[in-house]
Amino acid sequence: MTAPRRAPGGPARRAALRGGAALAATGLLASCGYGSRAADRAGGDPAALTAGTGPRLSAGTVRVGHFANLTHGTALVGLRRGLFQKELGGTRLRTQVFGAGPTAVEALSTGALDLAWIGPSPAVNSWVRSGGTSLRIVAGAASGGVRFVVNPARIRTAADLRGARIASPQLGNTQDVALLTYLAEQGYAVDPATGAGEVSVVRTDSKVLPGAYRSGSVDGAWVPEPAAAQMVSLGAKVLLDERSRWPGGAFVITHLVVAQPFLAAHPDVVEAMLRGSVAANAAIAAAPEQARADAAAGAERLTGGRLEPAVLDRAWRGIDFLDDPLAATLRTQAGHAVAAGLLKEADLSGVYDLRPLNRVLAAAGRPPVPDAGLGVVP
Repeated sequence: MTAPRRAPGGPARRAALRGGAALAATGLLASCGYGSRAADRAGGDPAALTAGTGPRLSAGTVRVGHFANLTHGTALVGLRRGLFQKELGGTRLRTQVFGAGPTAVEALSTGALDLAWIGPSPAVNSWVRSGGTSLRIVAGAASGGVRFVVNPARIRTAADLRGARIASPQLGNTQDVALLTYLAEQGYAVDPATGAGEVSVVRTDSKVLPGAYRSGSVDGAWVPEPAAAQMVSLGAKVLLDERSRWPGGAFVITHLVVAQPFLAAHPDVVEAMLRGSVAANAAIAAAPEQARADAAAGAERLTGGRLEPAVLDRAWRGIDFLDDPLAATLRTQAGHAVAAGLLKEADLSGVYDLRPLNRVLAAAGRPPVPDAGLGVVP
């Protein structure tokens, strides 16, 4: 995906679009953050602590975070099938469910969490704010699973967006940046900090977006699954699948990160988790329908909510699960956040350490995955 085109209309319009850039470089980045959420709670998994049999690795317990989202299918399937605990042997696995990446990143930063599946935005934000000392990305998990859905009675093409209220899940998160980038390409001026402009960007939690759409509070949303599929079930139409904006239709939506101190102290535990991750993605590829049922059951157990079969099928079909973290797309996404005024310029060199993953892949007779020049220097 190339860098976003400049919005037409001359310097004044472009200045309006990036009106919050100075704020983003200081207060916005520090207080709200690229991928932040003002209020979020982490909930405990009812099966939070498990222990397998066999020798214990270098750590007695590994603490792992994930979301109850379908885009975290690697975690949901692997945990439900015991694939991680199988690789960990006598090392206990403690899991915790989070509602947003920034909270998981905070837990990593304070030493309360060792590994987590999160999206690209909170990972980049943590890397930038810590000066490159907080975490490493060690594996991919999911690509795709994001759609721009709209009310077809109000919006049929991009030309109909003027004056519309379009939601994204949170200020500066991955979908928010993608939406701002798209609107800029279409020539609409939007203040990145407030969301005000020729199109109103309304930051709304994905869990309540279907209800907001039903009530008419929003005209559409750039949103991950299953919220997009839920809105379609209410009559929304897909204006754009984000996969269409990326070469080969692939872009990172979820990856596995590890706190740098834990990676340095317990590389054997990290490698065991990676073997479980690779096994989970292989299981999803081998039997996608069973994996879909396992992921849905895991999410339902954690949230108490249930997706209708048609919604679940539509949502699951939009997600690809893979071991490759698609590093080049992370660089592009970070560039979009900078252009939108939500992130200061950042050097991402060293944010990846794919050496443990590539050892696991080599043992399985598979080729290595690239880090796009953003890996650690041996």
